[in-house]
Amino acid sequence: MACEMMKLVCVLGLVLSIGLEVVLAQQPQVPGYFIFGDSLVDNGNNNNIASLAMANYLPYGIDFPGGRPTGRFCNGKTTVDVIAELLGFPNFIPPFARARGRAVLQGVNYASAAAGIREETGQQLGGRTPFSGQVRNYQTTVAQITSILGSEQAAAAHLSKCIFSIGLGSNDYLNNYFMPLVYSSSRQYTPSIHMLCGLLQTIYNYGARKFVLIGVGQVGCSPSVLAQRSRDGKTCVAEVNNANQIFNTKLKSLVDEFNNNFSDAKFIYIDAYGIFNDLLTKPGSYGLRVTNAGCCGVGRNNGQITCLPLQTPCRNRREYLFWDAFHPTEAANTVVAKRSYNAQSSSDAYPIDISRLAQL
Repeated sequence: MACEMMKLVCVLGLVLSIGLEVVLAQQPQVPGYFIFGDSLVDNGNNNNIASLAMANYLPYGIDFPGGRPTGRFCNGKTTVDVIAELLGFPNFIPPFARARGRAVLQGVNYASAAAGIREETGQQLGGRTPFSGQVRNYQTTVAQITSILGSEQAAAAHLSKCIFSIGLGSNDYLNNYFMPLVYSSSRQYTPSIHMLCGLLQTIYNYGARKFVLIGVGQVGCSPSVLAQRSRDGKTCVAEVNNANQIFNTKLKSLVDEFNNNFSDAKFIYIDAYGIFNDLLTKPGSYGLRVTNAGCCGVGRNNGQITCLPLQTPCRNRREYLFWDAFHPTEAANTVVAKRSYNAQSSSDAYPIDISRLAQL
């Protein structure tokens, strides 16, 4: 009888041990993931506002789990969706428009299609939430978290362990600076890095300590820009890409500046431009075949109009770099996300990648 009891105890101990390992394996690497950005990572915040920048119809989302449109400007997952999976989150981070209750503890996505760092960016497309508005929405979330956890100290302790991703700037070129007939900014200045600084400091003041600053990709190689400004429809537009690189250089230097000024925080830079360059110059290495046209769209390079409702997209979506006139496919997003999380080369992330940031 004693032997049988001992066996039972051992079996129960083994079961409890296995169960504990499963629970531990399912725990996210950080308690929360908060996302600020534009249409590259918008997952539904523009769905119910008066805007032309919307993707809540098929074939957007055709390859997303469930095969339904969610407001993501992609055929499937965005970069932040993949990063959330790599960080161990069991569910995708909800958009601010639908985030409720204790779910906000695991993060919120504030991104808005057509949004920029500058307030006026994208206004010709109608409603959108610029970076300043996204920061205000984050402040609302902090108040919710404070209420849930019971004190400002508890909220601050929670937020200090979370990761904050900021990726804006593309629209300040596409839907502002390089639209001289609509905006005067190209005759006055480049998109202001100083506006970005102030808003980043506000996020810091509201508890953030782990920052991921994502550089602007090669906008001059998008099907939209190729359709409008490239003679052969294949050669990337240097004027646009050069402007993107100027912004990225300033953004990377900002990482050093903030790391020096805020010793209790860590800022990192993701070189989306460089990662994208590999996708463009060595597409075969990533299983890609078409790099200058959208899988879904209208006109030259499928880049003059974005994907129309119920339009039939290309079948070989895994072989396309771009899904529509502006946005990468899930295949491309997965590469960018994986190299952001676990740097493949020393230039992918500076000074460390997301996986190491999560461990701090």
